Order: sequence, then structure tokens, then C-alpha cells
Amino acid sequence: MAAPHAVVGVEAGSRETELPESDPATGEVKRPQFGTRFLTDPRQVFQHNAWDNVEWTEEQEASAKKKVLENSQPLPTEKQEEYEGRANEYWNDFYTIHENRFFKDRHWLFTEFPELAPQCSLNNDSHPQVSGADDSQQDSLEREQRIDVAALSLTDDDAPGSSATYRILEVGCGVGNTVFPILKTNNDPGLFVYCCDFSSTAVELVKTNPEYDPGRCLAFVHDLSDVEANYPVHDGTLDVIVLIFVLSALHPDKMQASIRRLARLLKPGGVMLLRDYGRYDMAQLRFKKGRCLSENFYVRGDGTRVYFFTQDELHEMFTEAGLEKVQNLVDRRLQVNRGKQLTMYRVWIQCKYRKAPVQPAKTEG
Repeated sequence: MAAPHAVVGVEAGSRETELPESDPATGEVKRPQFGTRFLTDPRQVFQHNAWDNVEWTEEQEASAKKKVLENSQPLPTEKQEEYEGRANEYWNDFYTIHENRFFKDRHWLFTEFPELAPQCSLNNDSHPQVSGADDSQQDSLEREQRIDVAALSLTDDDAPGSSATYRILEVGCGVGNTVFPILKTNNDPGLFVYCCDFSSTAVELVKTNPEYDPGRCLAFVHDLSDVEANYPVHDGTLDVIVLIFVLSALHPDKMQASIRRLARLLKPGGVMLLRDYGRYDMAQLRFKKGRCLSENFYVRGDGTRVYFFTQDELHEMFTEAGLEKVQNLVDRRLQVNRGKQLTMYRVWIQCKYRKAPVQPAKTEG
């Protein structure tokens, strides 16, 4: 398919910008799971807001690689160290300026990540039966895991979420555009959501939001790259960890250790969910000279930074941390502004990786 010419209409290195469609009858935003709308006739490109799994021509991919190479001269070491040292300051400034006006709630969350939706049981829905284990062995294993969590609750009665039966942690929560949809949609009485951000300004915006409920949620300041810093939960107690457009903000040298630290927090069978920028995304191609920090790692005009991943890079990080692949997909999307007749090529990567369930003890005979 000959790709339509892309005219970029957003700021270089801009944060996540998706264009959900509305149901004309109800006005509610509806976003089907990606991979279900295909552009077969380029003349129809402006019929919808977005097209899935857009095939790139060889010429388009070669042009993208050339563009990246042209702007790949890294900044001097002292400038890179300045952006690293002042990262917290830049993100605080960002949220001070934009508050909660920049990001929109992520309406696609429960379509792509049903693990966040009500009544989701990781033990029943997402875990394959352990090979060689019968139903009674599996039930016994799950009971043992619940007892372990209950024992933790007994010793940490005052800890937020200590009595929860389903625990979610979002890292890099921003102003709550993932957390609040989860709290509003998932009415599971056993749910507790932990959320953290590098920016104290962002966390304060979450805590002052009228929808923030300390009985179901704990927001706290945390530096993901500081692997020695403690989390308010014990290792092996989380069902789900969410990383949405956050790992890309870390220095590449700190990513692996950060993922390894998070993996320790998952209980057996728990999952880590990620959605982030893919290589040659429109945002990467928009960077001008003087913005490259290292290979595929850039600084925006406001001082915040962003990395653009490949599937293999992320797979290596997760598996090195001891997690098993459930999903690792590239979402190549053509977004369309029908009013301005603009097309924008986006490349995102979506991953799900799981900590292996505990193997039941083998019985004789």
C-alpha cells in the first residue's frame, strides 16, 4: 500500500496523543482494540480518525532511518548530565504548567489491558494450568498463595491496602489518567491501587483530585530509577504493575535495573503491562538537531526526555528480569485529523509479561 504523505501536527517528542472516536448515539468515547481497522484504499484515509497496523513502504522506512541518523549527534556530556540531574525539576515544571489539562483519560485501557477491569482474576483467566498438576493441586497452590498474602496482612494491619485481595501499582501515574478510570470502572471491593510518580507536583494533583479515595488508593512520590528506594508494598504481593509511557523517560542505562526491581514486587502469576514509544514514531522523526542525548534517546524543549524502543529491546529487559512473555506487539497507527486533513504516523509498543506461577510440589506415584 502506498502510504499517504504524513503532515505532522503535534509538537516534537510530544506525549501520548490518541484520537478516540465517539458513539454518535450516546456521545460516549468508544475505542476498539487495535488491529481491527485497516486502510485498504488510500483514498479513504480521512473517513476515520485512525487506522490500525499500517504497513510502511520500504521507502518510508528508509526515510525514517535517514532522518534519525541525520539528527543522532549527541549533546556534550555536561549537557546530558545536566538533564539527568535536573530531571525531577523539569517534570515538576511540566505539571505545574499543564496541571491536568495535558493528558486525556485513557479510554482504551480496559480493551487492551483487561487485567485492570472488574472481575478479572489472574489466577483463573490468565494463567495456564501447570503441566502435570490436576485441579486439586492447582486449587491447593492458589490457596497457599492467598494464605501467604493473608499472613502479610496480619503483620501489616496499618499499611495502606494491607487487606486488599487485588493490588495494582501504576508507576509514572502523572495526574491520574490511568488511576482514576480504574477506580471508577473497577468496583471490586478487594481492589487497592498504588500509584507513584517522580514528580511531587503530579502526585499532589492526584491527591487533591475529588475522585481520590485514600481507602482504595495510595499516591506517593517515587523515583523508578532509584532501585534502592523502598515501595510501600512487600516483594511478591502485587497482581499488576502498569507502565504507560514512563519507562521511556528513564536514562537507558537505568532501565534494566528498574524493571528487575519492579519484577520483585509481583506475586507469582502477576503481570507487568507496558505501553510506550516505538522506534521511528512520528515524535522521534520530529526531533531537530541538538536534541539527541544518545542513540534513540532525546530531550524535549521543556527538558523532559524520551526513548524510542524496539520489541527486542523490551523483550530482553523483561526476560532478563525473570518474566515470561504473554504479549509483545507493535501498534503502527495512522492517526488522522479530518478537520485539518493531517495524517500522523504513530508507532507504539504494547507488552504483557508475567512472573511464573509457583510450581506445585511433585507427589510420589
